[in-house]
Amino acid sequence: MNLNSFLTSYNRFVRNVKWLLICTPVPLFAQSVPKTELPTDANLESLIQYALDNQAGIQQSKIDEKITDTQIRSRLSAWYPQVNFNYNLQHNFIVQTSIIGGNPVKLGVDNTSGALFSLSQNIFNRDVLLAQRTKQDVRLLANQATTDTKIDVIANVTKAFYDVLATREQMNVTSGDILRLERSLQDTRHQYDAGVTDKIDYKRATIALNNTKAALKTYEEILKAKVDYLKSLSGYPTSKPLEIQYDTLQMEQAIWIDTLAGPDLSQRIEFQLLQTQKRLTEANLRYSKWSYLPSLSLGAAYNFNYLSNTISDLYSINRPNSFVNLTFSLPIFQGGKRKADIDQANWQLKRLDWDFDALNLGISAEYQAALANYKGSLMQYQALKENMDIAEEIYNVVNLQYRSGIKTYLEVVTSETDLRQARINYYNALFQVLSSKVDVQRAMGQLNN
Repeated sequence: MNLNSFLTSYNRFVRNVKWLLICTPVPLFAQSVPKTELPTDANLESLIQYALDNQAGIQQSKIDEKITDTQIRSRLSAWYPQVNFNYNLQHNFIVQTSIIGGNPVKLGVDNTSGALFSLSQNIFNRDVLLAQRTKQDVRLLANQATTDTKIDVIANVTKAFYDVLATREQMNVTSGDILRLERSLQDTRHQYDAGVTDKIDYKRATIALNNTKAALKTYEEILKAKVDYLKSLSGYPTSKPLEIQYDTLQMEQAIWIDTLAGPDLSQRIEFQLLQTQKRLTEANLRYSKWSYLPSLSLGAAYNFNYLSNTISDLYSINRPNSFVNLTFSLPIFQGGKRKADIDQANWQLKRLDWDFDALNLGISAEYQAALANYKGSLMQYQALKENMDIAEEIYNVVNLQYRSGIKTYLEVVTSETDLRQARINYYNALFQVLSSKVDVQRAMGQLNN
Protein backbone atom coordinates (compact mmCIF):
# COMPACT_ATOMS: atom_id res chain seq x y z
CA MET A 1 0.00 0.00 0.00
CA ASN A 2 1.35 3.46 -0.88
CA LEU A 3 1.11 6.61 1.22
CA ASN A 4 -1.59 8.27 -0.91
CA SER A 5 -4.07 5.42 -0.51
CA PHE A 6 -3.49 5.37 3.22
CA LEU A 7 -4.10 9.12 3.54
CA THR A 8 -7.27 8.81 1.47
CA SER A 9 -8.65 6.12 3.77
CA TYR A 10 -7.64 8.07 6.85
CA ASN A 11 -9.29 11.28 5.63
CA ARG A 12 -12.49 9.39 4.88
CA PHE A 13 -12.48 8.02 8.43
CA VAL A 14 -11.95 11.52 9.92
CA ARG A 15 -14.83 12.95 7.86
CA ASN A 16 -17.16 10.23 9.13
CA VAL A 17 -16.20 10.96 12.74
CA LYS A 18 -16.76 14.69 12.25
CA TRP A 19 -20.15 14.01 10.69
CA LEU A 20 -21.19 11.95 13.68
CA LEU A 21 -20.10 14.74 16.06
CA ILE A 22 -21.98 17.37 14.08
CA CYS A 23 -25.16 15.31 13.95
CA THR A 24 -25.10 14.50 17.66
CA PRO A 25 -27.76 16.63 19.35
CA VAL A 26 -26.49 18.93 22.10
CA PRO A 27 -29.00 19.86 24.83
CA LEU A 28 -29.51 23.58 25.41
CA PHE A 29 -30.57 24.83 28.82
CA ALA A 30 -32.63 27.95 29.33
CA GLN A 31 -30.94 30.66 31.33
CA SER A 32 -34.03 32.48 32.56
CA VAL A 33 -35.01 32.16 36.20
CA PRO A 34 -38.75 32.34 36.96
CA LYS A 35 -39.72 35.18 39.27
CA THR A 36 -42.51 35.00 41.82
CA GLU A 37 -45.00 37.76 41.22
CA LEU A 38 -45.41 40.20 44.09
CA PRO A 39 -48.01 42.95 44.23
CA THR A 40 -46.67 46.45 44.66
CA ASP A 41 -48.49 46.63 48.01
CA ALA A 42 -46.58 44.15 50.17
CA ASN A 43 -46.66 43.26 53.85
CA LEU A 44 -43.81 41.66 55.76
CA GLU A 45 -44.93 38.07 55.19
CA SER A 46 -45.33 38.41 51.43
CA LEU A 47 -42.03 40.26 51.15
CA ILE A 48 -40.20 37.54 53.07
CA GLN A 49 -41.79 34.88 50.87
CA TYR A 50 -40.75 36.78 47.77
CA ALA A 51 -37.20 36.99 49.11
CA LEU A 52 -37.14 33.25 49.81
CA ASP A 53 -38.21 32.60 46.22
CA ASN A 54 -36.03 35.13 44.43
CA GLN A 55 -33.11 36.26 46.57
CA ALA A 56 -29.83 35.58 44.77
CA GLY A 57 -28.08 33.98 47.73
CA ILE A 58 -30.90 31.49 48.24
CA GLN A 59 -31.08 30.66 44.55
CA GLN A 60 -27.33 30.07 44.54
CA SER A 61 -27.67 27.75 47.54
CA LYS A 62 -30.40 25.81 45.77
CA ILE A 63 -28.17 25.49 42.71
CA ASP A 64 -25.40 24.26 45.01
CA GLU A 65 -27.81 21.56 46.17
CA LYS A 66 -28.37 20.51 42.55
CA ILE A 67 -24.63 20.48 41.94
CA THR A 68 -24.10 18.36 45.05
CA ASP A 69 -26.75 15.91 43.89
CA THR A 70 -25.11 15.54 40.48
CA GLN A 71 -21.71 15.05 42.12
CA ILE A 72 -23.15 12.25 44.25
CA ARG A 73 -24.68 10.57 41.22
CA SER A 74 -21.38 10.94 39.38
CA ARG A 75 -19.48 9.19 42.16
CA LEU A 76 -22.09 6.48 42.62
CA SER A 77 -21.95 5.71 38.91
CA ALA A 78 -18.74 3.76 39.60
CA TRP A 79 -20.90 1.01 41.16
CA TYR A 80 -22.43 0.28 37.77
CA PRO A 81 -20.70 -1.76 35.08
CA GLN A 82 -18.30 0.35 33.02
CA VAL A 83 -18.43 -0.41 29.30
CA ASN A 84 -15.84 1.12 26.99
CA PHE A 85 -15.05 1.01 23.30
CA ASN A 86 -11.70 1.86 21.72
CA TYR A 87 -10.94 1.99 18.03
CA ASN A 88 -7.48 2.08 16.50
CA LEU A 89 -6.17 2.40 12.93
CA GLN A 90 -2.43 2.41 12.31
CA HIS A 91 -0.20 2.45 9.22
CA ASN A 92 3.44 1.50 9.64
CA PHE A 93 5.77 3.27 7.24
CA ILE A 94 8.58 1.01 8.37
CA VAL A 95 7.72 -2.29 10.00
CA GLN A 96 9.94 -3.30 12.88
CA THR A 97 12.60 -5.88 11.94
CA SER A 98 14.23 -8.39 14.22
CA ILE A 99 17.02 -10.96 13.68
CA ILE A 100 15.84 -14.51 14.12
CA GLY A 101 18.31 -17.33 13.42
CA GLY A 102 20.64 -14.83 11.79
CA ASN A 103 17.98 -13.76 9.31
CA PRO A 104 16.14 -10.41 9.32
CA VAL A 105 12.43 -10.95 9.90
CA LYS A 106 9.67 -8.28 9.86
CA LEU A 107 7.55 -8.35 13.02
CA GLY A 108 4.18 -7.14 11.85
CA VAL A 109 2.35 -5.86 8.81
CA ASP A 110 1.94 -2.48 7.16
CA ASN A 111 -1.62 -1.84 8.42
CA THR A 112 -3.26 -2.72 11.71
CA SER A 113 -6.67 -1.89 13.10
CA GLY A 114 -8.47 -2.91 16.23
CA ALA A 115 -11.74 -2.41 18.07
CA LEU A 116 -11.85 -3.21 21.76
CA PHE A 117 -14.98 -3.68 23.86
CA SER A 118 -14.21 -3.79 27.59
CA LEU A 119 -16.37 -4.33 30.66
CA SER A 120 -15.41 -3.74 34.28
CA GLN A 121 -17.34 -4.02 37.53
CA ASN A 122 -16.22 -2.80 40.95
CA ILE A 123 -16.80 -5.40 43.63
CA PHE A 124 -15.17 -3.49 46.48
CA ASN A 125 -13.81 0.03 46.22
CA ARG A 126 -13.52 2.30 49.24
CA ASP A 127 -14.08 5.50 47.26
CA VAL A 128 -17.40 4.30 45.93
CA LEU A 129 -18.33 2.80 49.28
CA LEU A 130 -17.73 6.18 50.96
CA ALA A 131 -19.97 7.91 48.42
CA GLN A 132 -22.70 5.34 49.03
CA ARG A 133 -22.50 5.63 52.83
CA THR A 134 -22.40 9.45 52.96
CA LYS A 135 -24.76 10.48 50.17
CA GLN A 136 -27.62 11.33 52.52
CA ASP A 137 -25.47 13.44 54.83
CA VAL A 138 -23.84 15.23 51.90
CA ARG A 139 -27.27 16.14 50.53
CA LEU A 140 -28.39 17.15 54.03
CA LEU A 141 -25.34 19.38 54.45
CA ALA A 142 -26.15 21.22 51.22
CA ASN A 143 -29.78 21.59 52.28
CA GLN A 144 -28.74 22.92 55.70
CA ALA A 145 -26.52 25.48 54.02
CA THR A 146 -29.59 26.69 52.13
CA THR A 147 -31.54 26.86 55.39
CA ASP A 148 -28.74 28.90 56.95
CA THR A 149 -28.95 31.35 54.04
CA LYS A 150 -32.73 31.54 54.40
CA ILE A 151 -32.42 32.41 58.08
CA ASP A 152 -30.05 35.25 57.22
CA VAL A 153 -32.46 36.50 54.57
CA ILE A 154 -35.48 36.36 56.92
CA ALA A 155 -33.65 38.25 59.66
CA ASN A 156 -32.14 40.86 57.34
CA VAL A 157 -35.35 41.47 55.37
CA THR A 158 -37.38 41.78 58.57
CA LYS A 159 -34.98 44.32 60.09
CA ALA A 160 -34.78 46.30 56.87
CA PHE A 161 -38.58 46.25 56.68
CA TYR A 162 -38.89 47.71 60.18
CA ASP A 163 -36.21 50.27 59.35
CA VAL A 164 -38.27 51.44 56.37
CA LEU A 165 -41.37 51.63 58.54
CA ALA A 166 -39.56 53.74 61.13
CA THR A 167 -38.60 56.28 58.47
CA ARG A 168 -42.11 56.26 57.00
CA GLU A 169 -43.60 56.99 60.41
CA GLN A 170 -41.12 59.81 60.86
CA MET A 171 -42.39 61.19 57.56
CA ASN A 172 -46.02 60.79 58.64
CA VAL A 173 -45.38 62.59 61.92
CA THR A 174 -43.51 65.36 60.13
CA SER A 175 -46.26 65.71 57.50
CA GLY A 176 -48.82 66.09 60.28
CA ASP A 177 -46.65 68.70 61.93
CA ILE A 178 -46.43 70.63 58.65
CA LEU A 179 -50.22 70.79 58.44
CA ARG A 180 -50.40 72.01 62.02
CA LEU A 181 -47.64 74.54 61.49
CA GLU A 182 -49.29 75.85 58.33
CA ARG A 183 -52.51 76.46 60.27
CA SER A 184 -50.50 78.03 63.06
CA LEU A 185 -48.67 80.24 60.58
CA GLN A 186 -51.99 81.45 59.19
CA ASP A 187 -53.27 82.19 62.68
CA THR A 188 -50.17 84.13 63.68
CA ARG A 189 -50.23 85.97 60.37
CA HIS A 190 -53.83 87.02 60.89
CA GLN A 191 -53.05 88.08 64.44
CA TYR A 192 -50.08 90.09 63.22
CA ASP A 193 -52.10 91.70 60.44
CA ALA A 194 -54.80 92.57 62.95
CA GLY A 195 -52.22 94.15 65.25
CA VAL A 196 -52.92 91.76 68.08
CA THR A 197 -49.34 90.44 68.21
CA ASP A 198 -45.99 91.52 66.90
CA LYS A 199 -44.21 89.79 64.08
CA ILE A 200 -42.09 87.58 66.39
CA ASP A 201 -44.77 84.86 66.62
CA TYR A 202 -45.26 84.99 62.86
CA LYS A 203 -41.50 84.69 62.23
CA ARG A 204 -41.15 81.84 64.72
CA ALA A 205 -43.96 79.97 62.99
CA THR A 206 -42.23 80.50 59.66
CA ILE A 207 -38.91 79.20 61.02
CA ALA A 208 -40.58 76.14 62.54
CA LEU A 209 -42.44 75.38 59.29
CA ASN A 210 -39.29 75.73 57.17
CA ASN A 211 -37.30 73.46 59.49
CA THR A 212 -40.05 70.84 59.45
CA LYS A 213 -40.29 70.91 55.65
CA ALA A 214 -36.52 70.47 55.42
CA ALA A 215 -36.71 67.54 57.82
CA LEU A 216 -39.45 65.94 55.69
CA LYS A 217 -37.31 66.27 52.56
CA THR A 218 -34.42 64.60 54.41
CA TYR A 219 -36.65 61.72 55.49
CA GLU A 220 -37.88 61.28 51.91
CA GLU A 221 -34.35 60.88 50.62
CA ILE A 222 -33.43 58.52 53.45
CA LEU A 223 -36.55 56.47 52.73
CA LYS A 224 -35.54 56.01 49.08
CA ALA A 225 -32.18 54.59 50.12
CA LYS A 226 -33.74 52.28 52.71
CA VAL A 227 -36.36 50.99 50.24
CA ASP A 228 -33.64 50.26 47.68
CA TYR A 229 -31.69 48.41 50.36
CA LEU A 230 -34.79 46.38 51.24
CA LYS A 231 -35.27 45.56 47.56
CA SER A 232 -31.67 44.37 47.27
CA LEU A 233 -32.06 42.09 50.29
CA SER A 234 -35.27 40.55 48.99
CA GLY A 235 -34.29 40.30 45.31
CA TYR A 236 -37.04 42.73 44.34
CA PRO A 237 -36.48 44.54 41.01
CA THR A 238 -35.17 48.04 41.66
CA SER A 239 -37.11 49.43 38.71
CA LYS A 240 -40.48 48.43 40.17
CA PRO A 241 -42.25 50.45 42.86
CA LEU A 242 -42.64 48.88 46.28
CA GLU A 243 -45.36 50.13 48.59
CA ILE A 244 -45.34 48.58 52.04
CA GLN A 245 -48.53 47.76 53.93
CA TYR A 246 -48.53 47.44 57.70
CA ASP A 247 -50.72 47.78 60.76
CA THR A 248 -49.10 49.67 63.63
CA LEU A 249 -51.62 48.36 66.17
CA GLN A 250 -50.93 44.78 65.13
CA MET A 251 -47.20 45.40 65.42
CA GLU A 252 -47.66 46.80 68.91
CA GLN A 253 -49.33 43.54 69.87
CA ALA A 254 -46.52 41.51 68.26
CA ILE A 255 -43.67 42.95 70.34
CA TRP A 256 -43.99 40.39 73.11
CA ILE A 257 -41.94 37.22 73.40
CA ASP A 258 -41.47 34.63 76.13
CA THR A 259 -38.25 35.70 77.83
CA LEU A 260 -38.25 32.69 80.17
CA ALA A 261 -37.70 30.14 77.39
CA GLY A 262 -34.01 29.65 76.73
CA PRO A 263 -32.36 28.83 73.42
CA ASP A 264 -32.94 25.36 71.99
CA LEU A 265 -29.52 24.25 70.77
CA SER A 266 -30.95 21.50 68.61
CA GLN A 267 -33.00 24.05 66.65
CA ARG A 268 -30.01 26.19 65.74
CA ILE A 269 -28.90 25.56 62.17
CA GLU A 270 -25.26 25.97 63.22
CA PHE A 271 -25.65 23.02 65.60
CA GLN A 272 -27.34 20.93 62.91
CA LEU A 273 -24.53 21.74 60.48
CA LEU A 274 -21.95 20.62 63.03
CA GLN A 275 -23.83 17.37 63.62
CA THR A 276 -23.83 16.62 59.90
CA GLN A 277 -20.16 17.55 59.62
CA LYS A 278 -19.36 15.25 62.52
CA ARG A 279 -21.08 12.31 60.81
CA LEU A 280 -19.16 13.05 57.62
CA THR A 281 -15.90 13.28 59.58
CA GLU A 282 -16.64 9.92 61.22
CA ALA A 283 -17.27 8.50 57.75
CA ASN A 284 -13.94 9.95 56.63
CA LEU A 285 -12.26 8.18 59.55
CA ARG A 286 -13.79 4.87 58.47
CA TYR A 287 -12.67 5.62 54.91
CA SER A 288 -9.09 6.07 56.10
CA LYS A 289 -9.27 2.75 57.95
CA TRP A 290 -10.59 1.04 54.83
CA SER A 291 -7.28 1.85 53.13
CA TYR A 292 -5.92 -1.36 54.71
CA LEU A 293 -8.55 -3.36 52.82
CA PRO A 294 -7.96 -4.58 49.27
CA SER A 295 -9.88 -3.39 46.25
CA LEU A 296 -11.49 -5.97 44.01
CA SER A 297 -12.88 -5.64 40.50
CA LEU A 298 -14.00 -7.88 37.68
CA GLY A 299 -13.18 -7.18 34.04
CA ALA A 300 -13.77 -8.62 30.60
CA ALA A 301 -12.81 -7.59 27.06
CA TYR A 302 -13.28 -8.61 23.45
CA ASN A 303 -10.78 -7.31 20.91
CA PHE A 304 -11.21 -7.23 17.12
CA ASN A 305 -7.78 -7.41 15.43
CA TYR A 306 -7.27 -6.65 11.76
CA LEU A 307 -3.86 -7.09 10.08
CA SER A 308 -3.02 -6.60 6.43
CA ASN A 309 -0.31 -5.19 4.18
CA THR A 310 -2.95 -3.64 1.92
CA ILE A 311 -5.54 -1.17 3.14
CA SER A 312 -8.28 -2.60 0.91
CA ASP A 313 -8.03 -6.02 2.55
CA LEU A 314 -7.52 -4.73 6.08
CA TYR A 315 -11.00 -5.56 7.39
CA SER A 316 -11.47 -8.80 5.47
CA ILE A 317 -10.08 -11.08 8.17
CA ASN A 318 -10.59 -10.69 11.92
CA ARG A 319 -8.18 -12.29 14.39
CA PRO A 320 -9.96 -11.61 17.67
CA ASN A 321 -8.95 -12.25 21.22
CA SER A 322 -10.96 -11.98 24.46
CA PHE A 323 -10.39 -12.42 28.15
CA VAL A 324 -11.94 -12.11 31.60
CA ASN A 325 -9.96 -11.08 34.66
CA LEU A 326 -10.29 -10.56 38.39
CA THR A 327 -8.15 -7.77 39.83
CA PHE A 328 -7.13 -7.88 43.48
CA SER A 329 -5.15 -4.88 44.73
CA LEU A 330 -3.63 -4.63 48.22
CA PRO A 331 -1.19 -1.82 49.07
CA ILE A 332 1.42 -3.28 51.40
CA PHE A 333 3.55 -0.31 52.31
CA GLN A 334 2.90 3.37 51.53
CA GLY A 335 5.44 5.10 53.72
CA GLY A 336 3.05 5.54 56.67
CA LYS A 337 0.46 7.41 54.60
CA ARG A 338 -2.47 5.33 55.80
CA LYS A 339 -1.56 5.74 59.47
CA ALA A 340 -1.14 9.50 59.00
CA ASP A 341 -4.54 9.76 57.28
CA ILE A 342 -6.20 7.90 60.16
CA ASP A 343 -4.52 10.14 62.74
CA GLN A 344 -5.59 13.22 60.79
CA ALA A 345 -9.22 12.06 60.70
CA ASN A 346 -9.11 11.37 64.45
CA TRP A 347 -7.78 14.84 65.19
CA GLN A 348 -10.43 16.39 62.96
CA LEU A 349 -13.08 14.52 64.93
CA LYS A 350 -11.68 15.76 68.23
CA ARG A 351 -11.55 19.29 66.90
CA LEU A 352 -15.24 19.08 66.06
CA ASP A 353 -15.97 18.26 69.71
CA TRP A 354 -14.39 21.57 70.66
CA ASP A 355 -16.45 23.25 67.95
CA PHE A 356 -19.58 21.99 69.73
CA ASP A 357 -18.37 23.46 73.03
CA ALA A 358 -17.52 26.79 71.39
CA LEU A 359 -20.89 26.89 69.64
CA ASN A 360 -22.73 26.18 72.87
CA LEU A 361 -20.95 29.03 74.64
CA GLY A 362 -21.37 31.35 71.67
CA ILE A 363 -25.11 30.70 71.39
CA SER A 364 -25.54 31.28 75.13
CA ALA A 365 -23.70 34.60 74.91
CA GLU A 366 -25.61 35.58 71.78
CA TYR A 367 -28.92 34.82 73.46
CA GLN A 368 -28.08 36.78 76.60
CA ALA A 369 -26.97 39.78 74.55
CA ALA A 370 -30.08 39.64 72.35
CA LEU A 371 -32.34 39.22 75.38
CA ALA A 372 -30.72 42.15 77.19
CA ASN A 373 -31.10 44.32 74.10
CA TYR A 374 -34.75 43.27 73.74
CA LYS A 375 -35.59 43.98 77.38
CA GLY A 376 -33.85 47.35 77.22
CA SER A 377 -35.67 48.26 74.00
CA LEU A 378 -38.97 47.13 75.50
CA MET A 379 -38.54 49.27 78.60
CA GLN A 380 -37.55 52.25 76.47
CA TYR A 381 -40.57 51.68 74.23
CA GLN A 382 -42.94 51.67 77.19
CA ALA A 383 -41.37 54.84 78.59
CA LEU A 384 -41.44 56.65 75.25
CA LYS A 385 -45.04 55.62 74.64
CA GLU A 386 -45.98 57.25 77.93
CA ASN A 387 -43.90 60.29 77.02
CA MET A 388 -45.77 60.62 73.74
CA ASP A 389 -49.13 60.59 75.51
CA ILE A 390 -47.90 63.20 77.98
CA ALA A 391 -46.41 65.38 75.23
CA GLU A 392 -49.67 65.28 73.30
CA GLU A 393 -51.64 66.26 76.38
CA ILE A 394 -49.23 69.15 77.10
CA TYR A 395 -49.44 70.40 73.54
CA ASN A 396 -53.24 70.38 73.54
CA VAL A 397 -53.35 72.31 76.81
CA VAL A 398 -50.67 74.85 75.81
CA ASN A 399 -52.25 75.40 72.40
CA LEU A 400 -55.64 76.00 74.02
CA GLN A 401 -54.10 78.38 76.55
CA TYR A 402 -52.30 80.23 73.77
CA ARG A 403 -55.55 80.74 71.90
CA SER A 404 -57.03 82.01 75.13
CA GLY A 405 -54.17 84.46 75.52
CA ILE A 406 -52.64 82.79 78.57
CA LYS A 407 -49.49 81.26 77.00
CA THR A 408 -47.00 82.70 74.57
CA TYR A 409 -46.44 81.31 71.11
CA LEU A 410 -42.91 80.30 72.10
CA GLU A 411 -44.41 77.80 74.53
CA VAL A 412 -46.62 76.47 71.75
CA VAL A 413 -43.58 75.96 69.52
CA THR A 414 -41.72 74.25 72.34
CA SER A 415 -44.58 71.90 73.18
CA GLU A 416 -45.12 71.14 69.51
CA THR A 417 -41.42 70.31 69.04
CA ASP A 418 -41.56 68.08 72.11
CA LEU A 419 -44.63 66.30 70.73
CA ARG A 420 -43.03 65.73 67.32
CA GLN A 421 -39.85 64.37 68.88
CA ALA A 422 -41.84 62.21 71.29
CA ARG A 423 -43.80 60.65 68.42
CA ILE A 424 -40.68 60.03 66.39
CA ASN A 425 -38.96 58.50 69.41
CA TYR A 426 -41.98 56.31 70.04
CA TYR A 427 -42.03 54.85 66.53
CA ASN A 428 -38.27 54.38 66.54
CA ALA A 429 -38.58 52.52 69.83
CA LEU A 430 -41.44 50.38 68.52
CA PHE A 431 -39.52 49.18 65.49
CA GLN A 432 -36.35 48.80 67.54
CA VAL A 433 -38.22 46.40 69.85
CA LEU A 434 -39.44 44.41 66.85
CA SER A 435 -35.92 44.26 65.41
CA SER A 436 -34.43 43.15 68.72
CA LYS A 437 -37.15 40.52 68.95
CA VAL A 438 -35.87 39.06 65.67
CA ASP A 439 -32.40 38.71 67.23
CA VAL A 440 -33.90 36.87 70.22
CA GLN A 441 -35.89 34.55 67.95
CA ARG A 442 -32.78 33.80 65.94
CA ALA A 443 -30.77 33.08 69.07
CA MET A 444 -33.51 30.75 70.27
CA GLY A 445 -33.58 28.90 66.95
CA GLN A 446 -37.10 30.03 66.01
CA LEU A 447 -36.31 31.46 62.58
CA ASN A 448 -35.71 28.12 60.87
CA ASN A 449 -37.63 28.09 57.62
